[in-house]
Amino acid sequence: MKNHLEVFFTALKLGCTSFGGPIAHLSYFHDEYVTKKKWISSHAYADLVALCQFLPGPASSQVGMAIGLSRAGIFGAILSWIGFTLPSAIILIFFGLGITTMDVTTHNHWLHGLKVVAVAVVAQAILGMGKKLCPDKERITIAVLTSVILLFLNSAFLQVAILVFSGIFGIFFLKSASDLPHEPFHKGNKTLGSVFIFLFFGLLIFLPFLRELYQNQTIKLFDSFYRAGALVFGGGHVVLPLLQAEVVPSGWVSNDLFLAGYGISNAIPGPLFAFSSYLGAVSSVEPNGWEGAIICLVAAFLPSFLLVIGVLPFWEKLRKNPNIRKSMLGINASVVGILLAALYQPVWTNAIFSGKDFALAITGFLFLEFWKLPSWIVVVATVLISFYIY
Repeated sequence: MKNHLEVFFTALKLGCTSFGGPIAHLSYFHDEYVTKKKWISSHAYADLVALCQFLPGPASSQVGMAIGLSRAGIFGAILSWIGFTLPSAIILIFFGLGITTMDVTTHNHWLHGLKVVAVAVVAQAILGMGKKLCPDKERITIAVLTSVILLFLNSAFLQVAILVFSGIFGIFFLKSASDLPHEPFHKGNKTLGSVFIFLFFGLLIFLPFLRELYQNQTIKLFDSFYRAGALVFGGGHVVLPLLQAEVVPSGWVSNDLFLAGYGISNAIPGPLFAFSSYLGAVSSVEPNGWEGAIICLVAAFLPSFLLVIGVLPFWEKLRKNPNIRKSMLGINASVVGILLAALYQPVWTNAIFSGKDFALAITGFLFLEFWKLPSWIVVVATVLISFYIY
């Protein structure tokens, strides 16, 4: 029970303080789970991040579920998801229920401050991961080339292709397997894992049939949001246009309401997939409100939960293979490059527009990296400063 509570409250803290989108979330996670809690080593964390880059769904939430799973079993994975998702879901549901009486434009100053401090958080995390995962010229080159390619031609499928190529490069050109670290992460149960993988594909295949057979709005909602969570690669920003195609043409949510929710979801902590709760709340067709929000939220995250529980037992065995371990060196370096590209687009480009923005970002970086202040203190301080300088 102690482990369960610790998993929940740690995830809840991250859910309240992890601003800046999926890439920034991985930075906050690294600081909390690797540096402070020491629940997982840097190399095991990097391997886990790389795995989640290959899986459809929100990578940061999947990493949190996996760490909760290793710490406190399946219930720990559920609690980790609830803790990390709850703050943003509640904010978005209340925003959806009260959107007609709220003027978001009056809060632009501190919302912009949150985007600026995300630059400092992501930069610090990339520096820390880069030192550990790119210690030689070969891996530094992989990271930089990955970043350069993605800044020219960014897409979710290109990211996966680069990770695969980096893994192949690692097998042939990086140092011998005897020198490679391997920290056990999660043994799991392969039989249970197989059941969860079967459930993932079973729901993906049969929900559309049930939708056509029964013409029930609850099933329609669940099917639309489950497919969005099951088929999107690249995280929260990628799922938003897919959700828009599901809810706007059908008349469930107007385009104006969709865009208003999209704006606020980019300015609050927690996973962008929590935007699904907002869409369920503002739907023009019942079930909506709190009931619709919960249905859509669970449906959007369920594929990720099923995949994490299903894949991890097999992943731990694969990580022990010498060639897989060498390939992970190349893949981990490539992950650093993906984060580096994301530091510029969208983190930097959505936040740094003036000298004041840059000054605030480098000040936050100073206090994070050299004064070692907790990230939540830097976030709060930046928001307070934003009231006076913007």
